[in-house]
Amino acid sequence: MAESGYEVFWKEALSRIRLEVGEQDFSVWFGNLEYLKTESNALLIAVPSSFYRDQIKVRYQNQLETLLKELIGHDLTIEFEVKPQKKRENRSGPVESEGKEAVSGQEKKNTDVPEGKEDTQSPVRVKKNRHPQLVEDYTFERYVIGDNNSFAANAAMAIGKNPGTAYNPLLIYGGVGLGKTHLMQAIGNYIHEHSSAKIIYTTAESFTNEFIQSIHEDQSSKSAFKNKYRYVDILLIDDIHFLENKSETQAELFYTYEALYNAKKQIVFTCDRPVSELKNLTERLRSRFERGLNVDLQRPNYETRCAILKKKVEDSRIAISNEVIALIGEKVSTNIRDLEAALTKLIAYAKLVGNPISLGNAQQILRDFFASPRQANMSVELIQRVVAEYFSLSPNDLKGKKRAQNIVLPRQLSMYIARELTEYSTTEIGQAFGGRDHTTVMYSYKQIEERMRADPTLEPTIESLKRLVKEAGTRT
Repeated sequence: MAESGYEVFWKEALSRIRLEVGEQDFSVWFGNLEYLKTESNALLIAVPSSFYRDQIKVRYQNQLETLLKELIGHDLTIEFEVKPQKKRENRSGPVESEGKEAVSGQEKKNTDVPEGKEDTQSPVRVKKNRHPQLVEDYTFERYVIGDNNSFAANAAMAIGKNPGTAYNPLLIYGGVGLGKTHLMQAIGNYIHEHSSAKIIYTTAESFTNEFIQSIHEDQSSKSAFKNKYRYVDILLIDDIHFLENKSETQAELFYTYEALYNAKKQIVFTCDRPVSELKNLTERLRSRFERGLNVDLQRPNYETRCAILKKKVEDSRIAISNEVIALIGEKVSTNIRDLEAALTKLIAYAKLVGNPISLGNAQQILRDFFASPRQANMSVELIQRVVAEYFSLSPNDLKGKKRAQNIVLPRQLSMYIARELTEYSTTEIGQAFGGRDHTTVMYSYKQIEERMRADPTLEPTIESLKRLVKEAGTRT
């Protein structure tokens, strides 16, 4: 069968998968694929980057190969070849080049221009300059998706394509270094690239400082502040947990929210915990945060950590073996920021010293990093075991329902230390203590704080327990 026949089957398979995954996902994951050729029962498809290759293989390769088998009648594997868009011509019509976007077949007119003549009719859009408030590298393409963040990432991509519609507002929450700001700014960068929308990115702290400055100046400053935030198309506010105990700023944000929401403008927030755990927040603002879609980012699993590292290594153009990547992925389980810090240290060594990175020198270079308590096996279960042993109890006593005083204090101490030494949310900690509610964890934390103020001997006990937990973590 001629290669052109296989291309027909490929296009039919894409048509069918479009119906299965929907327009938004199809546009994100299949819009940049290109049929190249078929040889030795393998279909060769061009993808614009290694990121797309890895994500398509994980998400859709089996599904595509099954569809092709149904259409052709025999097995046909799919192989992917990375071909950056700026270097390849798309056979389905548009030519993509650096600084320009492809023109669809429907829009493309008068593209066959005689040599020496200027084409003034083709609707080619010049790539925009970066948005001054957004990090250029914070894009969807550079965001590695795994089980820990797939729901949040897909919601963000849907918002990028249709802002101000179904998922408004979007609240992204999770611990430090898990990619909240990257995902939020990826929404802004995507919308900025594909529209003329007016976008503002700020932090809750900057919003507060601007608001305070405006109320201390004249009326025109107050009006300018309100107009700046209430007449935008996209408002991105990072770290709303900073708004706790700031009632006047909360009131101003509430009115800003109402103006934008009623005008069907997109709002995106990030927070380091669920809104339900924020203290001293007005109920009306809390209800607005929870009105739309709330999505959480969990710690990446081992496979996702390795995928993130491979992407960073590819960008750095420094040769680092899969064995070294696996080592870092295994030892650094806290968050993405720590993964990048470990890799940056290796890359700096390779560039400054000029020596290749081997498994042996990677272990030596990162020995202090790996020994850090943050990178140890700092689980709630470990904390429960150490505290229980210290008080001659069992971990089940701490997780159980008994209210005896000799159990209540160690249980509260365990919850307090878990909040101090880990990045687990109060909800996750409560689940580890027999399915308790997050409010129980917050209450226990507050109780220990109050007892420390009243009993000067308690703080040394807590510090001793923390040290024992850290030591146990490094041995695990």
